[in-house]
Amino acid sequence: MESASSPKKGLSGNALKIIAIIAMTVDHVAWLLFPGFTAEPVSVTAHIIGRITAPVMMFLISEGYHYTHDRKKYLGRLLIFAVISHIPYSMFSSFNFIPGIPTTSVIWPFAMGVLALMTDQSDILPNIKPWQRAALIGMCCVLALPSDWSTPAVLAVLFMGRHRGDFKRQMLNMAGVLAVYAVICGFLFAPVYGLIHIGVLIPITLLAFYNGARGTAGGKAMKWVFYIYYPAHLLILGIIKTLQN
Repeated sequence: MESASSPKKGLSGNALKIIAIIAMTVDHVAWLLFPGFTAEPVSVTAHIIGRITAPVMMFLISEGYHYTHDRKKYLGRLLIFAVISHIPYSMFSSFNFIPGIPTTSVIWPFAMGVLALMTDQSDILPNIKPWQRAALIGMCCVLALPSDWSTPAVLAVLFMGRHRGDFKRQMLNMAGVLAVYAVICGFLFAPVYGLIHIGVLIPITLLAFYNGARGTAGGKAMKWVFYIYYPAHLLILGIIKTLQN
């Protein structure tokens, strides 16, 4: 991203991360206080707020892909934190997107989204045929199935990276794939769980104010804040959940 020393009007990447972290925390605390797919108004409101996080992070992942100096290291960092986050996520969440198959954290489909984008943009295996490229992207989608936000997270990162510079197209693609996820969740689990995903439309307004800069909020350390905060807060909530049982 652009230097934090050149302030612009709007929301910086760091500001968006802070908003995403707050929304995620509200969402996860609500899962702890109101287990299951309850229609309790406080719970539903908190979960709608929580839908802000994933689209914002998917967008920022695609932005990070564009700005990073080493895309392989960027992918490697996501893979490492996907592994680190798995046990805290498992402690906190008993949600299985595919019945009988343990679900892992959202960091995993983020990583698969970056891998799909690297394949799409010919950053790896540049000489493969189009059908082979499509097959590899499809494999990334399949590998992401047993995870939070699942395959739609892969496709959202892929499409937002592919159409960078065309905000309207980015948001239409993101909203489209996440709408499919909402419908599937509504049928598989509970209608209310599908309905709360209307919250994914809220961050479109926030992202429209993104100024393309990293920002000064949190400084350069913000590069690591989400990576560290995500598994750490899940671990704390997972311990509290275990003590409650």
